[in-house]
Amino acid sequence: MKFIYPAVFRKQEEGGYRAFFPDLEQCEAIGETLEDAIENANEAARNWISVELEEEDPFLPYVSDIEDIETEEGDIVRNISVNIRFYEGWDE
Repeated sequence: MKFIYPAVFRKQEEGGYRAFFPDLEQCEAIGETLEDAIENANEAARNWISVELEEEDPFLPYVSDIEDIETEEGDIVRNISVNIRFYEGWDE
């Protein structure tokens, strides 16, 4: 199953990038470069979604429209796509 959520990438004063997902509570990542931050954000989103799917009553939030996300000057917003394969008996 494919999940796509927008992430905001913000350049840090001390260097590198911090990423956060407006729709996924407390789902964040960092990276020395934008490419590292994107890769780490993908892994963070995959982990967040996987943990949520293991809950008894999983809740996956609605996806925000990129145009509705409040950003600061210099922020980069990218959709992060996460593919999760379900195996037989995953919901037991």
